[in-house]
Amino acid sequence: MNSNLSKLGAQLRDIWKQLGAAQRLSVITATFVLVVGLGALAFWSSRAEYGLLYGRLSDGEAAKVIAALDDAKVPYKVGTGGNSIMVPADKVHVMRMQLAGRGIPRGEGVGFEIFDKPNFGISDFVQRANYVRALQGELSRTISQIDEVDSARVMIVLPENRLLLDKDKFPTASVFVRVRGNSQLQPQSINSIRFLVANSVEGLKPNHVTVVDNLGNVLSENSDNDSLTGLSSTQLTARRNLEQYLGKKAQDMLEKVLGPGQALVRVSAEINFDSVTRTEEKFDPDGQVVRTQTKNDENIDTTSSTASSPVGISANTATDTNNSPSTASPTSNSKNHRTTGTIQYEIGKTTSSMMQAAGGIKHLSVAVTVASRMDGTGADRKVVNRSPEEIEKLRRIVTSAVGIQTGNDNPRGDTITLEELPFNDQFATDVTHELQQQQKNEYWWNIARALMYPALALVALLILLRLFKRTPVQEIPIGIPVGRLMAAHRTNGNGHGNGHSNGRGMTPADWSNEPEPGVVTVEVLNRLIKENPTNLTQAIREWMNKGRTSES
Repeated sequence: MNSNLSKLGAQLRDIWKQLGAAQRLSVITATFVLVVGLGALAFWSSRAEYGLLYGRLSDGEAAKVIAALDDAKVPYKVGTGGNSIMVPADKVHVMRMQLAGRGIPRGEGVGFEIFDKPNFGISDFVQRANYVRALQGELSRTISQIDEVDSARVMIVLPENRLLLDKDKFPTASVFVRVRGNSQLQPQSINSIRFLVANSVEGLKPNHVTVVDNLGNVLSENSDNDSLTGLSSTQLTARRNLEQYLGKKAQDMLEKVLGPGQALVRVSAEINFDSVTRTEEKFDPDGQVVRTQTKNDENIDTTSSTASSPVGISANTATDTNNSPSTASPTSNSKNHRTTGTIQYEIGKTTSSMMQAAGGIKHLSVAVTVASRMDGTGADRKVVNRSPEEIEKLRRIVTSAVGIQTGNDNPRGDTITLEELPFNDQFATDVTHELQQQQKNEYWWNIARALMYPALALVALLILLRLFKRTPVQEIPIGIPVGRLMAAHRTNGNGHGNGHSNGRGMTPADWSNEPEPGVVTVEVLNRLIKENPTNLTQAIREWMNKGRTSES
C-alpha cells in the first residue's frame, strides 16, 4: 500500500514538473475553487438551526435573558429590534425550562411575586397598595399575551374599605394597550380585555373598564345598560349578531353546493325589543259553584189576654167598689213557623299572566347573489345560466336555513331575493396567479440554492479533468538501451568519439544504429553515473533536446 502511494506521489510530481506555468495556474485555481466549494457546503450543512426562545421582550427582560444565556454558555442571536432572542433549536425547550426556574422573564411590572418575601410590620395601607400593584402587573402581563397587543398597562381604582358603604362609589379600571403595527384592536379583542379585567377585580363591571390604545383612541364606552346609549348599543350589537349568524348559516350551505366564494348572502332583521307583561281574568257564568249555603228554621208561639171594665165615671173613680177584682177577660193564642235559607254561588274565574321578553323577530329580509357558471378558460369563457328549477332549489335552501315564513303562514311579511349574476373575479385570478408564480419561483430557488454548492464542486472537478486531458503526456523512459549506453561509454572523457563518429560524441540519433541487447536497470544506471557522469549527462541532454525538437 505504501509503495503504491509512493509511486502515485512520484507520478504526480513528475506530471507537475511537466506542466507549464499557465497549466499550473489553472490547476491551482480549480483546486482552490473546489476546496472553497466543499468547505462552504460543509459549513452550510453543519450550521446549527436556530429557533425562537422568547419574543416581544422589553429591554430589561431581554438583558436578563442574555445574561442567563451567557452564564450557561449557550450561543444566541438577537433578532431585529432587540426584542426577540434565538438559540439553537435543540436547546429551546431546555433553556425555557431553566429560565422559568429562575423566574425569567417575568414581564413588565410587578406581579404577585411581590409577596414572595415576608414583610413584617407593614401597615394595612401598604399591604393593600402592594396587592393593587400585583394585580395590575399580572393583568398587564396577561393582556400582553394577546397576539394583537404589543404591551399593556392596567390601572385599577378600588374604593376605600369603610364600615358604611357608599353606593355611588364603585371600582373602575383603565387599560392602556400598545397595538402591534399601529392598527386598531378588533371589537372581540376589546370585549375580551374588558371582561378579563372585570372578572379579576371584585365588584368591577365590564362597562366600568376603559380601554385606550397608543394612538389616543378610546376603544370602549362606559355606558350603563339602563341608559339610553347603553340600550341602543346593546340592541345594535344584538341585531348585528343575529344578521351575521343567519347570513353565515345560509352562505355555508350554498358554498357546500356551489363552491367557496360562489355565493353572497346578506340578511336584514328587525327585532322587537319591547318587553310586554299581560294579565287576563276571565269569568265563566255557566260554571257556577256553591260557595256557602245557610238555612234558618224558626217556630214562634204567642199567647195574649184582654181585661174588661165598665165605662164611665165609676170606672175612673177610685172607690172600694172599683178596687174589687174585675171579672175574667178573654185569652188569645197564635203560632208562627218561618224557614229562611241563604245560598252564595262562586262564579268560575280564570287568571293568566304572560310576559313577552325582548328579542322577537318582527321581519326578515334576505338578499342572495349566486355567481353564474362559467364555461371555458381565458378569452373563451362564457356565462352559462342556471335553469329555473336550480334557482328555485337554491331559494328553498336559503329559506329553510334562515327560517323565512312563506305562504299563508307569513304574518311578518318576510321577503327573499335570489339573483344569479357573474362575479368579477379578475382581481382574485390575477392575485392567485401571482401567488402561484411566487410559490413556484421560491420552490425552484430553494432547489437551486440546495444544489448550488454541489454543482460548483462538480464544475470545478470537470474543469480539472478537462485540463488534465489537454495536458500533453511525455513519456520519460526509466531504462536506457544497454547498447546505446555502451556506445556512449566508448567515447572519451572530453566528448570526442572514436573514428566512426568523426570526432564527436555519441548522440541519441546514432543510437538507432546500435544494437539493443537489453534495458539498463536502475542499479546499472547508478553505476554508470558514478563511473562516467559526463558522458551520461550529455546523452540525456541530447535526448531531451531531441524530444523538444520533435514536438515543435
